Amino acid sequence: MRHNYFWLWAFLAIGPSFAQTTPPANQARFEAWRAARFGMFIHWGPVSLTGREVGWSRGSQTPTEEYDRLYQRFNPVKFDADAWAALAHDAGMKYMVFTTKHHDGFCNFNTKQTDYNIMHTPFGRDVTGELAAACKRHGVRFGTYYSVCDWHHPDFPFTGPGGKVKKEQSDLEAYTRYLKAQVRELITQYGPLEVLWFDVSQGFDAKRGQEVVDYVRSLQPDILINNRCANPGDFTTPEQRVGVFQMSPPWESCITIGTQWAWRPDDRVKTLKECVQTLVLCAGGDGNLLLNVGPNAQGEIEPEQAQRLREMGAWLARYGESIYGTRGGPYKPTRRLASTRRGNVIYLHLLRSEERVSLPGLPCRVTAATLLTGGTVRVIRRPDRLVLRLKPAQPDAIDTLVKLELAGDVMGLAPITVPTDEQITASNTYHQMDEYAPERALDGDEHTRWATDSGTHQAWLEVDLRWPRIVTSFRLMEACGSRVQKFQLEVEEGGKRRPFYTGTTVGEKLQASFEPLVVRRVRLNILQATEGPTIWEFALLPEAK
Repeated sequence: MRHNYFWLWAFLAIGPSFAQTTPPANQARFEAWRAARFGMFIHWGPVSLTGREVGWSRGSQTPTEEYDRLYQRFNPVKFDADAWAALAHDAGMKYMVFTTKHHDGFCNFNTKQTDYNIMHTPFGRDVTGELAAACKRHGVRFGTYYSVCDWHHPDFPFTGPGGKVKKEQSDLEAYTRYLKAQVRELITQYGPLEVLWFDVSQGFDAKRGQEVVDYVRSLQPDILINNRCANPGDFTTPEQRVGVFQMSPPWESCITIGTQWAWRPDDRVKTLKECVQTLVLCAGGDGNLLLNVGPNAQGEIEPEQAQRLREMGAWLARYGESIYGTRGGPYKPTRRLASTRRGNVIYLHLLRSEERVSLPGLPCRVTAATLLTGGTVRVIRRPDRLVLRLKPAQPDAIDTLVKLELAGDVMGLAPITVPTDEQITASNTYHQMDEYAPERALDGDEHTRWATDSGTHQAWLEVDLRWPRIVTSFRLMEACGSRVQKFQLEVEEGGKRRPFYTGTTVGEKLQASFEPLVVRRVRLNILQATEGPTIWEFALLPEAK
């Protein structure tokens, strides 16, 4: 997976767009994948002996020679393929994607193309084959992750750290033959596969990527392929963030349950609320969630991660009808709500406890309303809006779920934008891309960000709270290092702005207090930056009660 190196993030984010030339995947397989909505991602290998990030730590935190010898003592004696597959099933996950080769080149399968593989470790077992068989036994569809780049292979043009070193000698044609031979092994030895999940097509152009995709389709015509082989593929893959609402092309967010892809000691595991709401927002945006776990060096998935997954499974056992087999919408997700739909039913996922919810109106009549999480709900239809009065049996801190049954089919309804509490504008947005829009800095998600164009040294972000509020502090989180050198917060009074807080650097996180202030419009004015400012989160905070 990608690491937080901006050069690679930017390369992948703004790379050239290609026309769709790949034949569509088998429609039945595609529909089953989209209906599943929830899958397990697994990043694992000898790097778990260090507790550092897979691939990216090679040549940086761990010297290259030491990293490349880790496999010689990799012996995960507690690996149990059935335990992993059973956990995915218990979590309500319908498919699994396993890392058969990451950027470090180590192969977690029985390949004849290199000795740098699991069969030449002290463990000596084909974990990919065991997982494929276990998934079949537990009713979980199986797919493989395969990194296009390979910083270990002698013929690949780049090496570590981070693939930033170009080799003096390489042979991309020979490496492409190696890649094809391994892809053939994956499909013929472990297939048919649900998906072939490529990553980081460094050094590949569109022609070479298409050549690889065509070869894959010649081996398994109905396989699903993502968009990371210098080719648009069958679906896009937002990373470490929920994708924006998009009915087409299909998408799948890949997000870690902890803070890195591979195992990390004492890692922070996301709360049940974070995990469930992430899944809900993905489904509400018409996307899938591929949630990653990182097993340890003994081959076990950490108890805290496993517990969280089982808790998600328990939630889905009760409310899965609102996720599986649905499409996103018609209401576009916000920080407060998401919606999914099927036939004549709309499921409203209310992510904050509220007793009154006002939404834009619907063209057809609501015939029944049920509060699936317990309690009662009354629907009042106004000429231009729908008002819900809720009386929950008890507050639900995760998701208050309303089921609306309508007089007509809702699948043809156009997406509906729900007004938010704030209006957010900015002086500049990176390439005018939605995923870097200013509202990303106020969405409560520390994995999404507002970004500005390269070469920007001054920029502003303005928040209109719609009505006056009392605030006493702020929180500011900067992405991509410490670019901001000077900034000020400005409040609008009588049509004019005046500064009420001035600061210098921001860094990873800055939180500061000030005298209570009544505000409605506040501007974060970045007066000096070394490069285009980019902000994870900006929050104005009320006085603590």
